[in-house]
Order: sequence, then structure tokens, then C-alpha cells
Amino acid sequence: MRFRPCIDIHNGKVKQIVGSSLVDTGDQAKENFASAKGADFYARMYREKGLSGGHIILLNPAESPYYEVTKRQAIAALTATPGLLQIGGGITADNAQEFLDYGASHVIVTSYVFKNGKINYTNLKKLVKAVGKEKIVLDLSCKADENGRYKIVTDRWQKMTDVELCAETLDALAEYCDEFLVHAADVEGKQGGIEEKVANILGNWGKIPVTYAGGVHSLKDIDKIRKAGKGKIDVTVGSALDIFGGNLEMDDVITSCG
Repeated sequence: MRFRPCIDIHNGKVKQIVGSSLVDTGDQAKENFASAKGADFYARMYREKGLSGGHIILLNPAESPYYEVTKRQAIAALTATPGLLQIGGGITADNAQEFLDYGASHVIVTSYVFKNGKINYTNLKKLVKAVGKEKIVLDLSCKADENGRYKIVTDRWQKMTDVELCAETLDALAEYCDEFLVHAADVEGKQGGIEEKVANILGNWGKIPVTYAGGVHSLKDIDKIRKAGKGKIDVTVGSALDIFGGNLEMDDVITSCG
């Protein structure tokens, strides 16, 4: 089990937000933390602590007036620490190589491969052809539907698809990627505890690297993820970390994951 660091960028600033509050209209989100430091500062910090395999997420859509300043922050982090971090947010087959050239180890993709509530295998295959499956992380962030089944969400967690997070889906998509990243979007940024059912689904599968994110607020939550995930899944902690205004010291989290 590894700790995977994160850098979320919204309106040109490194932030921690409540995931379910994100709205593209007006580029709005409920903030837990907004940093005065640039994304490259955090990338260098992670490198100094020996961390890798974390992710940068651009939280503005390409049509947002803030997109370019958000992208510049992301590129600064990538070029400062080449090969260290993955990047997601608006990635397509057309722009994926650009971010790899700037220094991303992988590109993280959701919306491009889920269209009209379904898996778009045409786009998925285009992406694989463009950069190779070994450079792709599929973000299968999810929310529970009215029946308690977890469905993959797209467009910065705003649209629910018909695709269930389950072993069958994981098996099908693992043919096209190197890793999965899964935000439990209902609890993302709320520091109210993890979605153990999501961690269970991922741990029971566990065939390629998977990172869970969402709801961690204590070291006990790290232990819950380890148990629910059978030690097979990694974890991201955001708002609860001291570096993002929270109460958890990052060094303690790193040690707890080790």
C-alpha cells in the first residue's frame, strides 16, 4: 500500500475542494483550502519526500476562461519534476502526448472514454494508439445510485454514467490501461470517512495498480482502506493533510501506508 500525493488545480490555484460541489458554470466550487504556493512547489516537496505516482488534476474544463492559467500551473509542476506525477483533466487522444512531453508519467482519462453514459471503445482505442496503454490511467470515479450501486461519473464528477464499478467493468477496462484511479465522489473533500464499499470492490479485484481517493480524515481511515482493500490498493489524501490546511501530518500518513 502506497501513499499517492495529489495536486488539484482550480481557477489557476492549488486547492482542495468538496468534489460534489464542483460546477462548471461560473467555475464554482466549495473550497476547503486554497494555496498561495504554486503547483511546482508541491511537486518538488513530493520528490524530496521520495513520493511518486501521484496525480495532478485540472479542475477547469477546456472552455473555461481559467483553463489556460490552470494548465500553466500543471505544466510548471510537470517540468519541475519530470516522470514523477500523472495528470488528468480534459485529456484526449489529441492532447495526451503533449502532457507526456512536458513530463507526466501517465495521463489520467475519464470523460473522453465515457460518452452518453457508456464506454466509448472507439475513443479508448484511439487513446491507446496515441500513447500506449502503459501510459494510461483510467479514472473510474463513482457515486452511488438510488439502488446503492456505484456508477462511474464524468465531467468533473457532475454526470453519472450507466457503467457500474464492478469486477466485470474493471476486467474489461484493464486491457486498455496501466492503472485505475477511483475517487469516491460522494465523500470527496468532506473528511467524513471513506466509502468502504468502494474500497472493497477494488480490493476484491486487485489485478493492476489501483488508487482510492475520498473521505480520509484520520489514520484509522488508512487502516480501513488497507483492510477493505486487502492491502492491494493505494490511497490519496487531500483536504485532511497538514500541507492543505488539515490535521494529518503527511509524514504520519506516509508511515501509516508503508
